[in-house]
Amino acid sequence: MTTIRTPPFSPSQTTCGSLLVELQKIWDEIGESESERDKMLLQLEQECLDIYRRKVEKTKKHRADLCQTLNEAETEVSSLVSALGEHANFVQKEKGTLHEQLSAIKPVLEDLRMKKQERMKEFSETQSQIVRICAEIAGNIQSINSVNAQVNERDLTMKKLGGLKSYLQELQSEKILRLQKVNSHVNTIHELSVVMSIDFVKTIIEVHPTLVDPSHGQMRSISNDTLARLTGMIHSLKEEKLQRLQKLQDLGSTLMELWNLLDTSVDEQKQFKHVTCLISSSIDEVVRQGCLALDVIEQTEVEIERLKVLKASKMKELVLKRQNELEEIYRGVHMDLDTDAARQTLVSLIDSGNVDLSDLLSGIDDQIVKAKEQALSRKDILDKVEKWKYASDEENWLDDYERDENRYSAGRGAHKNLKRAEKARILVSKIPSIVENLTAKVKAWEMEKGMPFFYDKVPLLQTLEEYIVLRQEREEEKRRSREQKRLQEQFATEQEALFGSKPTTKKPLGQSTNANTLAGTPVGRRVSTPSSRHGVSAGKERRDSGRGGTTIPPNYVALPKG
Repeated sequence: MTTIRTPPFSPSQTTCGSLLVELQKIWDEIGESESERDKMLLQLEQECLDIYRRKVEKTKKHRADLCQTLNEAETEVSSLVSALGEHANFVQKEKGTLHEQLSAIKPVLEDLRMKKQERMKEFSETQSQIVRICAEIAGNIQSINSVNAQVNERDLTMKKLGGLKSYLQELQSEKILRLQKVNSHVNTIHELSVVMSIDFVKTIIEVHPTLVDPSHGQMRSISNDTLARLTGMIHSLKEEKLQRLQKLQDLGSTLMELWNLLDTSVDEQKQFKHVTCLISSSIDEVVRQGCLALDVIEQTEVEIERLKVLKASKMKELVLKRQNELEEIYRGVHMDLDTDAARQTLVSLIDSGNVDLSDLLSGIDDQIVKAKEQALSRKDILDKVEKWKYASDEENWLDDYERDENRYSAGRGAHKNLKRAEKARILVSKIPSIVENLTAKVKAWEMEKGMPFFYDKVPLLQTLEEYIVLRQEREEEKRRSREQKRLQEQFATEQEALFGSKPTTKKPLGQSTNANTLAGTPVGRRVSTPSSRHGVSAGKERRDSGRGGTTIPPNYVALPKG
């Protein structure tokens, strides 16, 4: 009988053996042959092997699943660690079972997954805000509510998040600055609209509706297009403001000219004071409400037209008034002007009706401007002429004073005359330099202008030359008088030596001894000046009459003063 082989597995040996013994007993009772028994045992052994094999395969598959799960967990941990940029607390045990390794990695994986979810949420919120602000800046307001920021799960590091938050802060700062700029532009448009009485709401809606009434919690538009439109609107309004201001300034200047021409009362002028006060204002100074409104411009234009109609009726009077002004300017600077002929010509032109009175008035205004320019160019010379005239007048006064035999008497005001005489002598000594300087100025002016310098219808150089000649003659006459006086004194001395001294006359009070010996003071000849051009003939008459029976004494100025 073949020995029965029992399975080598200890846990089931007793059970399998008992069953085999029981089976053999059954076979003995049945009377199974040995070959059948071996065949059945072989079949039984094969079935057991199949069962074991299936169990092993299943166990291998389970082990493979565990290994795959472990590998996937480790891969996910590595991926999460890499994505989050953190160091994992899990360290794989080299000799641990698969269940031990899975138990160790599971809490680490759960923690990393939780961190990933939180990090992704933070990334999503940050990126959503970035996309929203970028959309606001780009002007895509309609797509803001449908923003769906895509988060890159492979890079969830704090460095990347910090960069996004830093970028978000920059965008938020940019948004704040843009909002401030938008608000500033809106305020500027409002101010300009108030000054010019323009509909602010209508104007601002043309730029963007949210600038007036932001809807559904939406802020004012801060896009590049909105800022550009606001800037353009401000530029357009400022140009309009400047044009209106310039127009009102021109209208105001015209008003004032018409008022001056028509002698408009102050009460009537007050009605348009808000216009005339803008004449000297800069564009930044004009901020009063409605001062540049179209109604103001239209009212001013209507008033100007009314005044122009009134002006036409008074044009003749205005023309003659302007002519008087022109004549006064010429008269003030001693310029030659035939006023009677000019006035007669004007009256003839006005009465003929063949000339536009406005053009005539404009022509006179041009003449007034030129006359003022000429007067200004003559001012320096005229100032020197006045100085020369004053010096000449003082010289004539000094001559009259020195001819007065009682000038040293103790009369009232004698000390004042003495002081004036001393000052006059100093001024007279400067006359040659004054005349020389004045002559040089006149010649330079005539060379520059290409015309003679007239003073009271006479060339000033001619007057100066006559004055120089007459003054030289006067000095020569004084020299001859002194020489004649010297000879007379010498003759008187010789007579005294021959016939004895003459009885002395009573010396006037305050007169020096040397001056008392004089028979009189020199008559002298006044020099012609622009203010006394007839002094030449008068001086000659006095000089000729002085050459009669009386002797001409020497000039007192040349004598030593006691």
